[in-house]
Amino acid sequence: MYRPDSLWTWAFAGIAFVQAAVVLGLEGYVFAVFQEGLRPGATAQPQDRTIPTYLTLFIFGFVYQLVLVWDALRLKNTIQIICLCLYNLCLLIYAAVQINQIRDSVFDLSNPIGRPSSVDPKSNIWRDSKPFLVAIPCVIALGTILLSLVAWKLYDEFAWTIYKHISADLRMKRRFLTFQIYIALLKFDFFFFLGFTVQFVVIVLPSAEDREFGLTIAAIPVTILILVMAAYWTRREIKPGMFLIIALYFAALGYFIFKLVRIYEPGYKEKYAPAARSLTTFGVITVILIVITIVNACVCTHNFGKGLKPHISSRKTVQDEEKVTMTEMPSYSHQGPVPSRMTID
Repeated sequence: MYRPDSLWTWAFAGIAFVQAAVVLGLEGYVFAVFQEGLRPGATAQPQDRTIPTYLTLFIFGFVYQLVLVWDALRLKNTIQIICLCLYNLCLLIYAAVQINQIRDSVFDLSNPIGRPSSVDPKSNIWRDSKPFLVAIPCVIALGTILLSLVAWKLYDEFAWTIYKHISADLRMKRRFLTFQIYIALLKFDFFFFLGFTVQFVVIVLPSAEDREFGLTIAAIPVTILILVMAAYWTRREIKPGMFLIIALYFAALGYFIFKLVRIYEPGYKEKYAPAARSLTTFGVITVILIVITIVNACVCTHNFGKGLKPHISSRKTVQDEEKVTMTEMPSYSHQGPVPSRMTID
């Protein structure tokens, strides 16, 4: 089991952990205020599920981030470290979006049209929760700044560690760098794919007879399978599998664009209203990620058969008893000199 072994690795892990604990504590308080402010026996509305869904996504988002932090530090993978800073920035955007989304949901529950209010008249959910909702993006913004500063230090630290075990020419470095970026993208694709789907299923909640609802549920295991097979086929350099994966990426791109259009389409706008902003945020980020993933998948496929496979398939013990894994590159110095000696950072 890997443990941080330097000041900056401990700092990066510590900042991520403290940020997660503080944000989840604030979200938990907002959730408690919201639940206590609802009138007992009130008819369930889609807005009732807004805050529980946000809390669930934040829990999953930050727990998943902690897993990726451990993974990146274990692999000494600077690409993933940089991606984690960008991931934190996306969580910041999501936290900012949720402020107005929750305000609108509370207003709709307090001032409904054609039905009784779902909010206890003695409570003031928005007044009690607003300071904490504003504090959440502030905490994440501070965390993003601190993580970025530490990432800069880790860049230098990991560059030297990897330098001792890597010998590759410039072209091989570029191929390996593309592979690293692609694998990192798959890890982050998983969260945003799943986050969009969970919001759609829980907040929008179409009827059980709705075919779109069934297709959305079915998309969850299919998405996981696609991402797992994408990593496997890339590592094994299986071209037919990659052609299939790229085709599925284009299908996913069409699916998410369709969902984004559907959110604002007449006749469906009301159904999506409780989560329109957050779904749009996740949808746009997901579309951008898919486009970048498609480009990297094509480049990785183009690099098949050019000598990269032994570097990403080998397992070799290094000085600090860590194992070279699919996103680390072992030294092949016994094969003779190479044109140049470069770092993978």
